[in-house]
Amino acid sequence: MQHLDLQVIRQALQWSCTGQRVWLCTVLATYGSAPRAPGAMLAVNASGQWLGSLSGGCVEDDFLERVARGEFAEPVAIVHYGDGTDPRSSIRLPCGGVLEVLVENLAAGCEVQAHLRELEGALRGQRRLLREVRLPEGTRLLADDPVQGPRVEREGNRVRLRIGAAQRLLLAGYSSVAHFCAEFGKGMGFEVILCDPREEVLEGVVLDGIEVRRELPSEFIANGGCHADTAVVALTHDPKIDDLAMLEAVRTDAFYIGVMGSKATSDKRRERLQRIGGLGYDALARIHAPIGLNLGSKTPAEIALAVLADILRLRNGIGRSAL
Repeated sequence: MQHLDLQVIRQALQWSCTGQRVWLCTVLATYGSAPRAPGAMLAVNASGQWLGSLSGGCVEDDFLERVARGEFAEPVAIVHYGDGTDPRSSIRLPCGGVLEVLVENLAAGCEVQAHLRELEGALRGQRRLLREVRLPEGTRLLADDPVQGPRVEREGNRVRLRIGAAQRLLLAGYSSVAHFCAEFGKGMGFEVILCDPREEVLEGVVLDGIEVRRELPSEFIANGGCHADTAVVALTHDPKIDDLAMLEAVRTDAFYIGVMGSKATSDKRRERLQRIGGLGYDALARIHAPIGLNLGSKTPAEIALAVLADILRLRNGIGRSAL
């Protein structure tokens, strides 16, 4: 399934290449109940065609009406929806939430199209970008983004947006913990992929909305299954699955790599990976083992919660000491 933001940028690029002006909208912040997270995008052209989402529909309808009236002629604007403080937006959201939206007015041209192509490449997983938009002139800058952190950051008149592929959760092997991780990950908006070649293990397993691949996770990883926005977790207690997945995962740019097991089991695995796999200190240090936050988890669901919480912590650039 294509990343919705990738579809938005591709559509915006297509419109721009046919000479159409495009308004690119990005959710900067949400307060209270809000259906779309910071970083979500919407593209609109002068004909009123649009793709993407900022809310459940009420914000989109209001925005389209205002574009049709000729509003948002400036290069960039920030609009508040839901709290009644912005004179340009009197609507209140039914869910009671508040949205802060960045609106960029992009005239058709080579510079804009080159910028959109860079964003398209980042959303396809080619590399992660830190996109900076300066207010009020609308200057746009791109830089490589080597770290994890919030999708949106504000500093004075600068807005920084992290652009990357859809967050992917790669489950190396099926287990009861992996099952809950798949469900939790899907609910958090991850693209979830489960790899396991063991037909007897997968027999009768039903995971709606999850891509299940009947192959070794190590082979999937070696064939390009990971990018910088991928979390790889091994949760089977089977060294043939877990260890091989770790050996391949540390050779990728995956932002999170973890494997289930007690401290004693994890120490033995590190010794094997070093002795047999030839992994050095830096590679071993990338592996979270024991996996997850120490929440005192006992049941499969609790362990899965601890795993996803740790992934979320790292994805948002929060150190364990800050918890």
